[in-house]
Amino acid sequence: MSADWFCAVCLVVLTLTEFSLPTTLAAQTELPRFASLRAERVNVRSGPGVRYPIAWVFARRGLPIEVTAEFEFWRKVRDQDGSEGWVHRSLISSTRMVLVFGAVQPLHDEPSTTSPAVLYAEPGVQGELLACQESWCELRIAGRVGWMQRNHLWGVHSHEMFK
Repeated sequence: MSADWFCAVCLVVLTLTEFSLPTTLAAQTELPRFASLRAERVNVRSGPGVRYPIAWVFARRGLPIEVTAEFEFWRKVRDQDGSEGWVHRSLISSTRMVLVFGAVQPLHDEPSTTSPAVLYAEPGVQGELLACQESWCELRIAGRVGWMQRNHLWGVHSHEMFK
């Protein structure tokens, strides 16, 4: 088998693999994208590697972060305050989480402002993102599931729609 033939076969396999990625996996490779912290304590470094100093430490499992760049096993992330640094990919989860911001916000039973509130969430409350449609997102906060208007959440892009 010649080296040229082998390279051609590899190229075809890679091309077919690229187009057959599941939607969820393909979505996880787009930049920027939101994710969350896998561990309770996560070192954020000034560059992509252990030789770079620790700039600060996140101390909240599940905190939503925005992944803005990738370098080998490292991800450049941004938090809700706009601070950026590098985190090892093993410390990042694809579980979608959001933070409530602004004022106290109702979590509605249905995606409507006239729907009853199942709870009220203060700014900084963290919730699991379950779905988004138009201007509403379905969340789980403290074991309760409901809908909140997207413009009161950090951790979801304005154009994202998913179930």
